[in-house]
Amino acid sequence: MKKRFVLRLPAGLIGAFVLGLNPFPSQAQNNAPEHPSITVEGQTYTPRSIWVRNMGTQEDRMEQFPPHKIISNVYYVGTRNLSSFLIVTPEGNILIDSTYERNVLTIKKSVEQLGFKFSDVKILLGNHAHGDHMEGDALVKELTGARVIAMAEDVPALQAMKPGGKEHPINQIIHDGDSITLGGTTLVAHLTPGHTRGATAWTMKAEEGGKSYDVVFFSSLRLQVTPTPAIVEELNRSFEVVRSLPCDVPLGDHPAQYDMREKYEKLQAGGPNPFIDLPGCKLEAKIEEDMFRAILAEQHAAEAPKATP
Repeated sequence: MKKRFVLRLPAGLIGAFVLGLNPFPSQAQNNAPEHPSITVEGQTYTPRSIWVRNMGTQEDRMEQFPPHKIISNVYYVGTRNLSSFLIVTPEGNILIDSTYERNVLTIKKSVEQLGFKFSDVKILLGNHAHGDHMEGDALVKELTGARVIAMAEDVPALQAMKPGGKEHPINQIIHDGDSITLGGTTLVAHLTPGHTRGATAWTMKAEEGGKSYDVVFFSSLRLQVTPTPAIVEELNRSFEVVRSLPCDVPLGDHPAQYDMREKYEKLQAGGPNPFIDLPGCKLEAKIEEDMFRAILAEQHAAEAPKATP
């Protein structure tokens, strides 16, 4: 059975996760509650343990993780706990997620250690409009001149994201189902709202060893605000979408969502590519959907009228 990192912490106050007090988790303040709990494949999760698993420490969010090839022309260039992906093509490269602005030079270093030029980044895509994933867009644009592409539903949140007072660049607005092509590689945008209004899963084909693989860059589906009817409807649709996506190689906006560290260690040992992981394609979505359903059940129980003695 696959092991996944889970940290159990003492009970605390119900904060931003439920009440929606912190719309930008880039502040990295863990106010998520210790309940409800769910068990998936023998591992127990709470909202707080999932947050800790994803975000780790401040050092985890900033320290470089060894850059590495995932499959074909897809590379990892992010930090220990914040994903950034480089897709290399003959006509320039695509970067998915700039993360924090303070991490951009770390991403640049990783790109260069892989033997590529950061200035060859021609397109910058995002996963969802939170600072820990897209705050660095302006600096990447400044350093590379890349075309910054944003999902329409996330534009207002991106426009409010101004590190150091810099305007957030947006060169092209896309919608659900749109595709982006560069140098023979095509990425398709799948709107999966709930974590943010414009949260986006990106899909592409990767050719390796004479075979074609479906790569999915999943966006978080973690509920982090009060589950209003509109958000419930969005997430219900999003879970249906992610379950329907063809997938051989699951990736995510936080490395823990696809067990990057464990797979990287296996990669160093040789053998079959551990990032080709069909069971893993469904696992993270199941964790997040089961937690979503448990939170709804807890909310409904709290709202139910008390029986009169």
